[in-house]
Amino acid sequence: MRAIQLNGKSTELPETVQSVQDLLALYSLENRIVVVELNKEIVYKERYASQMLSDRDAIEIVHFVGGG
Repeated sequence: MRAIQLNGKSTELPETVQSVQDLLALYSLENRIVVVELNKEIVYKERYASQMLSDRDAIEIVHFVGGG
């Protein structure tokens, strides 16, 4: 398992989670509008599948909730 910081909390990732896309799928966010920041840099959607995660990465995920 890999340990990362996810939204400020230490989180253990299963071995199946290798990329940003895998991480979003793990949390059922792959079909939502989100902003992903990896080590203080924005990751653009077209790079989600190719952006691999490493031990001790700091990741922030912001997703938007609609409302009225």
